[in-house]
Amino acid sequence: MNEDSTLVDGIERETMPVDVVIVGAGPAGLAAAIRLKQIDTDLEVVVLEKGSEVGAHILSGAVIDPRALDELLPDWRESCPLAEVPVTSNHHWVLSRTGKYEMPHLLLPPLMSNDGNYTGSLANLTRWLAEQAEALGVQVFPGFPAAELMFDDAGAVIGVITQDMGVGRDGKPKDDYQPGMGIIAKQVLIGEGVRGSLAKRLKARFALDAECQPQVYGLGVKELWDVDPAKHAPGKVVHTQGWPLSEHDKAWGGGFVYHQANGQVALGFVTALDYANPYISPFQEFQRWKQHPAIRSLLEGGKRVSYGARAINEGGWQSVPKLAFPGGMLIGCSAGFVNVPRIKGTHTAMKSGMLAAEAAAASIAAGEENVQLDSYDAAVRSSWIAEELKEVQNAQPLVAKLGGTIGTVVAGADMWLRTAGIRLGALGHHPDHAATLPARMFRPIAYPKPDGVISFDRLSSVFLSGTNHEEDQPSHLRLTDPTLPERVNWPIYAGPEQFYCPAGVYEYAGVEEGEPELVINAQNCVHCKTCDIKDPRQNIEWVTPEGGGGPNYPNM
Repeated sequence: MNEDSTLVDGIERETMPVDVVIVGAGPAGLAAAIRLKQIDTDLEVVVLEKGSEVGAHILSGAVIDPRALDELLPDWRESCPLAEVPVTSNHHWVLSRTGKYEMPHLLLPPLMSNDGNYTGSLANLTRWLAEQAEALGVQVFPGFPAAELMFDDAGAVIGVITQDMGVGRDGKPKDDYQPGMGIIAKQVLIGEGVRGSLAKRLKARFALDAECQPQVYGLGVKELWDVDPAKHAPGKVVHTQGWPLSEHDKAWGGGFVYHQANGQVALGFVTALDYANPYISPFQEFQRWKQHPAIRSLLEGGKRVSYGARAINEGGWQSVPKLAFPGGMLIGCSAGFVNVPRIKGTHTAMKSGMLAAEAAAASIAAGEENVQLDSYDAAVRSSWIAEELKEVQNAQPLVAKLGGTIGTVVAGADMWLRTAGIRLGALGHHPDHAATLPARMFRPIAYPKPDGVISFDRLSSVFLSGTNHEEDQPSHLRLTDPTLPERVNWPIYAGPEQFYCPAGVYEYAGVEEGEPELVINAQNCVHCKTCDIKDPRQNIEWVTPEGGGGPNYPNM
């Protein structure tokens, strides 16, 4: 691999030519890297990861379907930590304020079964996948965010530029300034995860989402707990719906409890971001949910050890954009392959990475560079990814339109009909930010104060995430119109940023003096992307900070 120096965007940068550059060391990106090397060991493959290490920014429940793992690395159970805890029991609870009833699994479509699945840390799975990739000769570079795209004169993507280091808050180079490197490739695979900054630009530039429904999202807030060994049941999986979001009009979501290895329980709560009431706080709803007797009884006597939050694609099959563009492809959650009713997307993300790798390898073998590989798009749409997601494509919109109780019943009926080969038309979505209504239509929500035992505040939670950013750097949370928060968000929507952010990044100062001013504490950001999604006027843009910034999830 050769390095050279050239002028890029007016800056003298080191450049590195490779065959394939992959943005994001998540399940999709690493599966793609491994598959490329399986096909041709001579291919030069580079994976860029913005986290301080592989897995640092990876967060999921997680119950994982091993279908793609079985295809990619059939012997994975011999050494992968995920194999330690197969799912042993599956429960679905419908919660009221103080009680619950268990939904019989006979009423659930067969695809909702977790038989043969595993529960564990997705972050640790990606660390293991990175080891397999590096053993094959893949170069994995953590701490190097891909900040910009490179284009040729014809408009095709020819590479990416990593984030400049050593830029001060004022935008000027500091003494330790280092310009980012240009990675030039024959194919660029974008696997940044949900609402990635490069994927967002590519969708706009190439109109990739012009013929699909808008993507919609949920915000997942998660904790890891060491629980009383007497209460721990390795492999037990619980999903909940109903309370507490059932107390809010036009709001829905649900919780999960996964008994994993080493006496730990992963639990969390997902709030669909199409809620109307701007006073709703997904973080606070999670804290309320933990106080339910059925959840609290598990946690009493235990200790919270980690915290994190991440947006989740919920649009389903009808929100999958065009997947190929000149010079590259969207893979994994950059495209949106989450099966919402199953709360699973790792297997579909990995499969998309594998299909992209096969298309890229064939193109490079044919001597092509920076072409649009529509063969990849076609391969995904004829794969088991499409087959699986089409079976559940109406579940999210039905629940969103009809509410948690009725919507679940109708969605279940739709999935049963689809299993029997009877398919109704696909329903559509509206963007999450457009669902937010003016604050005058609602009353402020008086969330209970944290007790410090079961429920906690946001700042102590962020501390557990290991989040850190270099303070003297430009904010990676940019306002398109700096005056809009005070002109629109505060007077019309009561400053929704201060409620939807799970990390306390946004707050309004000067309220008591009658001069509210938005303050952005970018150092707290856990990279969940909720602000980029939910801001009512789409005024907040999330971009990459300096490499290594953000959370450092140990076992999430």
